[in-house]
Amino acid sequence: MEELESKRVIALMSGTSCDSIDAGLCEVMPDLSCRLISGINYKYPVHIRAKLFQIFRGEASVKDICRMNFAVGKCFADACQVLISEFGKPDFISSHGQTVYHYPFDESLDGISLKSTLQIGESAVIAKETGCPVISDFRQADIAAGGQGAPLVCFADEKWFKGRNLAIQNIGGISNVTVISKEKETFGFDTGPGNIIIDYCMNKFFNKPFDNDGMIAASGNVSESWLDCLMQDEYYFKNPPKTTGREYFSPVYIENALKFGPENPKDIIATVTALTAKTIASAYERFVDTDIEEVIIGGGGAYNPALMKFLRSYLPRHIKLKTHEDYGISNNFKEVMAFALLGYCRWYNIPNNLPSCTGAEKRVVMGKLTGC
Repeated sequence: MEELESKRVIALMSGTSCDSIDAGLCEVMPDLSCRLISGINYKYPVHIRAKLFQIFRGEASVKDICRMNFAVGKCFADACQVLISEFGKPDFISSHGQTVYHYPFDESLDGISLKSTLQIGESAVIAKETGCPVISDFRQADIAAGGQGAPLVCFADEKWFKGRNLAIQNIGGISNVTVISKEKETFGFDTGPGNIIIDYCMNKFFNKPFDNDGMIAASGNVSESWLDCLMQDEYYFKNPPKTTGREYFSPVYIENALKFGPENPKDIIATVTALTAKTIASAYERFVDTDIEEVIIGGGGAYNPALMKFLRSYLPRHIKLKTHEDYGISNNFKEVMAFALLGYCRWYNIPNNLPSCTGAEKRVVMGKLTGC
């Protein structure tokens, strides 16, 4: 086996919220630790982002998806160039891509599985524009091995936090948890919506992309009856491994839910913010049998004081609530760092999925290499 060496990696991530391309220059060490050297949030051009949301809404043609694959690749390359101009070329680039559809369901057609996922952001474009090798398309190998292709960050969580009893909760567009135990196997799953419903309602009622500092949620009142109704969704009762996304918590889903919501938009924001927190706490109660000592929060939700306050109120008092910053890891760039690690493992052909989290039949090496 090739001897492991430290590598400088630019990792790229654009999540469910599609608010920006997160790009981070990282150093990954042979012990699989990772250090963030510098990170940026690179905004999509306005019309590119609008076209992506057309795809999310199912209003795009195959032609649109084809063109956007290359256009998003150029955007990802442009994000890389900002870091390259300051720090020079990395050893390689690790790109998660932009998910446009994720279908982790066990359905078949003519006896052929339809379980699938699609991330765009053409790696050949990134490689050509930057002159760097690119590792991309991580989720596909796990799905081919019978998994759900998510959550993948659990692999990094296990490497960085093993030896404690804790939950690592990412609150991005979708919320996902990794449960680390001193005695038991690491596992993880998507708990439900993160910011996706909040952001949709903020845009609809306040013409703002998100609830800055949770101020709108804090100014409203939670509709307990509507919250109880929202909590009855079948996804929350489904046993892990499980994953979800924009395809499930879609605009149609949200609009149907809003038919039963309160009249005051501030109360709507307060309630859907409480929903994110309560589904997280409820998921722990239902599916986590480890005696959790603390929960480490990452993602955009960590910056929403109202959401954090709700989460504190729903979790048992003995559980400490912290953020990644308490461990020297950027809340904003934690997933970027995780994909730098996943890319490093692909570079050295180290299996980098966790079947206990994704449901795959076996450990596999995820990621495709483009350019050399």
